[in-house]
Amino acid sequence: MTRYARITGTGSYLPERRLTNDDLAAQLAERGIETSNEWIVERTGIQARHFADAHACSSDLALEASRKAIEAAGITAQDIDLIIVATSTPDMVFPSTACILQNKLGANGCPAFDVQAVCSGFVYALTVADSMIRSGAAQRALVVGAEVFSRILNFNDRTTCVLFGDGAGAVVLEASEQPGILACDLHADGKHVDILCVPGHVSGGEVLGSPLLVMDGQAVFKMAVGVLEKAAHAVLAKAGKTEADIDWLVPHQANIRIMQSTARKLKLSMDKVIVTVDQHGNTSAASIPLALDHGVRSGQIQSGQTVMLEGVGGGFTWGAVLLNM
Repeated sequence: MTRYARITGTGSYLPERRLTNDDLAAQLAERGIETSNEWIVERTGIQARHFADAHACSSDLALEASRKAIEAAGITAQDIDLIIVATSTPDMVFPSTACILQNKLGANGCPAFDVQAVCSGFVYALTVADSMIRSGAAQRALVVGAEVFSRILNFNDRTTCVLFGDGAGAVVLEASEQPGILACDLHADGKHVDILCVPGHVSGGEVLGSPLLVMDGQAVFKMAVGVLEKAAHAVLAKAGKTEADIDWLVPHQANIRIMQSTARKLKLSMDKVIVTVDQHGNTSAASIPLALDHGVRSGQIQSGQTVMLEGVGGGFTWGAVLLNM
């Protein structure tokens, strides 16, 4: 019997505090930084984002999304035997956010660890979970993307602070005789570390370097458009599929222009692309599972359909996953 890994439940969570572009523009104006709703929408497609309260951590957001995914899968937290959290904004230096989430869920005992691939993190984490389930090392995995990017934004830099938001998304992945994840394709190129990074680090009780996000927007855009097309075609080839087999594209929600470019290169109408970037901005590792859950709960993504997930992020990392729902 061939063993597959199949998504059986999805969940997501956005913090209550919602800031429209006008809200953010007003806050930035107090700092002497000029921006506007029109400027942000034209360049990114973003209309709003959610910021977590000061006391909330990535594990808190992950907990809410995980509970929804577990409920949707019709299981309990105790049924989970693997937890992987993709995050670039962990609760602590260590232990992992996955271990903290595990304790909050009451799912203690199973392996739990974090994956750090920035905006590609969920695709990386899903690929690891798929491999462990296929090998028999796990039966039911909880895979989460959770971020509080508002903590690492430079609100004196309007080119980056308007882009990001906080949130979490989760899926339950279970072993099945029916095909679920069909193929995965992951890549990284460390030559491009500097174009998107948070260069600070902790040493001797102090932060050395900057603890805030820096990005070369033009370089990231150019890189993203090229590598996403390659990853998409690579994962289709591995699965023996073509663009015509894709029912839905669920891309990393970073910039509507990147998403539109990818859709064109895959010969897909934007009607086949799940778009949530307008409502929550770039939530890094959380953006794909957030968009996937939206697609499922809105009734757009149906059981039996073929879905492509793809992400690109700092590192520079990128990848794609093709799956049957």
